[in-house]
Amino acid sequence: MKRHNLGTVIRFEFTRTVLKPKFWLISLSVPLLIAVVVGLVTISSQATANRADSQDKQTVSFTYTDASGLVDAAVAAAAGGSPVTDAPAARAAVVAGTSQCHVDYPEDPLSQPIAVQGQDLGLFDSGRYSAVASSVFSQSVAARIGDPKLAALAVNEPDVELVTYAAGTRTAGFAGVIVPGLFLVLFYMAVLMLGNQMLNVTLEEKENRVTEMILTTMNPTTMIVGKVIALVLIGIVQGLVVAIPAGFAFNLLTNAIGAVPPTDGAASLLGVPLDLWPALIGFALFLFSFLMFTGLLVAIGAVMPSAKEAGNAFGVVVMAMFIPLYAASLLVSDPHGVVSQVFTFFPLTAPVSALLRNATGGLYWWEAAIALVMLAGFGWLFLMLGVRLFRTGSISYSSRVKIGRALGWGGQQ
Repeated sequence: MKRHNLGTVIRFEFTRTVLKPKFWLISLSVPLLIAVVVGLVTISSQATANRADSQDKQTVSFTYTDASGLVDAAVAAAAGGSPVTDAPAARAAVVAGTSQCHVDYPEDPLSQPIAVQGQDLGLFDSGRYSAVASSVFSQSVAARIGDPKLAALAVNEPDVELVTYAAGTRTAGFAGVIVPGLFLVLFYMAVLMLGNQMLNVTLEEKENRVTEMILTTMNPTTMIVGKVIALVLIGIVQGLVVAIPAGFAFNLLTNAIGAVPPTDGAASLLGVPLDLWPALIGFALFLFSFLMFTGLLVAIGAVMPSAKEAGNAFGVVVMAMFIPLYAASLLVSDPHGVVSQVFTFFPLTAPVSALLRNATGGLYWWEAAIALVMLAGFGWLFLMLGVRLFRTGSISYSSRVKIGRALGWGGQQ
């Protein structure tokens, strides 16, 4: 019989997946869920900030003692404060419930805290006591200084706007992390969303007991490579489905709040600042990382007799993906240290480590080259191992394939 060619396998696997409504439902639900979560967090944060800002403007009935001599009686009175001389009695009145709040301003506010005691108004509303106590003290200090600007500077540090340049061109700063950092997010999503399909590249035929029939009409290498290429294309489609709406949403958000300043004509993608080389390196790392994990999961699927057993091994792979996140602060703060190097050049932790360092500008070009070669090499190795294991163990329907025997290490079968 005529063997199926590679294009036929790729087309069949790709169209079979992307034409399913379930694929688009899952893919589109991710950016929608992210948008809902971001919206809710933004609204909640704004409401919390507004509430915090309004707390120091509220009037609270309180007594106070002033060992520092800095509190202005008129300012305190306007906020609802009454001076007392017997601090223990005032605190006892709060405990007894006959007084709402008492504040003790210390002799040395620079080294001692302002002590506040008040009736419980709930977890958040009780914060008004501290806000009012701090506001009275700040306004009293401002009144002593006299100049409103000097008073503001004494209490609050001025905002600093940092602009950096590289080779005479203004860089994007933190905004430049967004595009290369997006590939790290897409890598996690691709593996987590397509992990089961990676395992099923070989498991599907084994569980359906059709491998013998398939192998009489198709080269196993052609079948597996075709399926892997189809998975890569599916991963790219899912990445675009997530990235494009995210880019538009970010553009609208930053335009609305003015969070990202213009970059003097620098390149941008959907309004997001774009540094070309980190973006290209990020894409290459994403692609080769995805291929390596796909090859690994294909090999695992070829060994296991069922999806249930393969799922346990998949959990270990996912754990390896998340290990670098626990060392993320070290990877960012000391990107060229020993730990960062080990994480970057160890196969299972290399994808996340290299993508994170690239996004934050801590990956040298030669380190990126080594990581890409390593990922490509291990990806090819895992894929060929999967093909060999599938070819020799395709009819092991009820037991795991013996890897050593499949590779010829244990003699002839």
